[in-house]
Amino acid sequence: MAKGFNGFPGGNMQALLQQAQKMQKEMQKAQVEAENFEAEGSAGGGAVKCKVSGRYEVVSVQIQPEAADPGDVEVLQDMVKAAANDALAKIKANFDQKLSKVTGGAGMPGGLL
Repeated sequence: MAKGFNGFPGGNMQALLQQAQKMQKEMQKAQVEAENFEAEGSAGGGAVKCKVSGRYEVVSVQIQPEAADPGDVEVLQDMVKAAANDALAKIKANFDQKLSKVTGGAGMPGGLL
């Protein structure tokens, strides 16, 4: 049998390259889907809502009037932070799910996020 690159039989190396190209295309597709995904987080029983894009950008913040107590700004700040973190966690979970589908659960070295 003819030897290919670094002792790999030629056919196996070709199959490996094709598999890598397929995985690269699937990763690109998954990344586009993840970037187009939006997640909404909330805090204070829905008094504060924060929408974040898959590009980790805050898209919108909604605050119910009753949550805006001028005498207790710290609580409102904490709710905004909690809502943003809730949305970000959902974005990461979506990305991890898409990545797992492409890699078969193997993940990526060093992590992408």
